[in-house]
Amino acid sequence: MNVNKAVRQRYSEGANEVQADLCCPVDYDRELLKILPREIIDKDYGCGDPSRYVCEGDVVLDLGSGGGKICYMAAQLVGESGRVIGVDMNDDMLALARKYRAEMAEKLGGDRVSFHKGYIQDLALDVAAMEDWLHENPVSDAAGLERLQHWQAAQRRERPLIPDNSIDLVISNCVLNLVDEAHRQQMLREIHRVLKPGGRVAISDIVSDEAVPAHLRADTELWSGCISGAFQEEAFLEAFRAAGFLGVAYDKWDSTPWRVVEGIEFRSVTLTAVKGEDTPCLDYGHAVMYRGPYASVSDDEDHVFPRGARMAVCERTFRFLTQSGVYGDDFIGFAPAAPGEPKTFCAPPGTRRSAAATKSGEVSGGDDGCCC
Repeated sequence: MNVNKAVRQRYSEGANEVQADLCCPVDYDRELLKILPREIIDKDYGCGDPSRYVCEGDVVLDLGSGGGKICYMAAQLVGESGRVIGVDMNDDMLALARKYRAEMAEKLGGDRVSFHKGYIQDLALDVAAMEDWLHENPVSDAAGLERLQHWQAAQRRERPLIPDNSIDLVISNCVLNLVDEAHRQQMLREIHRVLKPGGRVAISDIVSDEAVPAHLRADTELWSGCISGAFQEEAFLEAFRAAGFLGVAYDKWDSTPWRVVEGIEFRSVTLTAVKGEDTPCLDYGHAVMYRGPYASVSDDEDHVFPRGARMAVCERTFRFLTQSGVYGDDFIGFAPAAPGEPKTFCAPPGTRRSAAATKSGEVSGGDDGCCC
């Protein structure tokens, strides 16, 4: 099965004529749609609204940006200090998105959206630049292929399409399931690579409640229709955790399936996660307490937090649990009463801090005021 060919053909057709069977019902923010051209709205094929996770000032990367609908919505939210980058491999979809770029720049009061041809599983490779190079250097033998591979390696290294640690938020709308399974681990590593430390992901996609059998995965019509390439619901979360993301969660989950094929339910979800900070794990004497109501919880770094216990954590974990917003108000943070010289955190799992070690230290996440 040639997945890439089937997907490109299906979405080229969608760029020319509306394909109703590629759409999930989505409640988009109508205020953000008001200035968008009708053609872009009609020829958008998604299953969620990741634009809801965009913040002012963000540098946003939209994977599989298609006709540009989510990019132009996000551009209204990032403001003058932010920008939006769309990456897609389909020439017809890129042409549709770029068709209205000047018009949208005028409406937005600035040109803050750009579209690039690239593979979402290889975000360092500038495919448009590669095609220009191939026009001047056609490959017809093994020596030519070797020259191409050397050029690609140099381009990724010296002029990456999306540089390391450059993106605040990666979004995608019903695209990751279109990527060949052989390239998915690389795709998630690339998402992790381009995000800044503390950067976020908001991925709207289709998941299945059961593993999709081989005969359905081999159906190119179902694959290009966002069905047979769907991640299994537990495996989708685990894939992001295995790629190094933290706070991986389903922020949105459609209770009603979009499609049911051979008894397998396919539904829309939005996955959120964060890239951890690339800083040493240093022990200053911090502690956190999990509020409850569960008896205990564990995080993506295998820390276990019993309810009501002051657990020893490094300063980096302390900030992530109490200040990143990922865990809301689930944790109370205790700064050390008398911070000492930092040392590499080496406390065994399950180590607690005594109340004496944090007594009179600053408390974060507690409830201010009196109940009386």
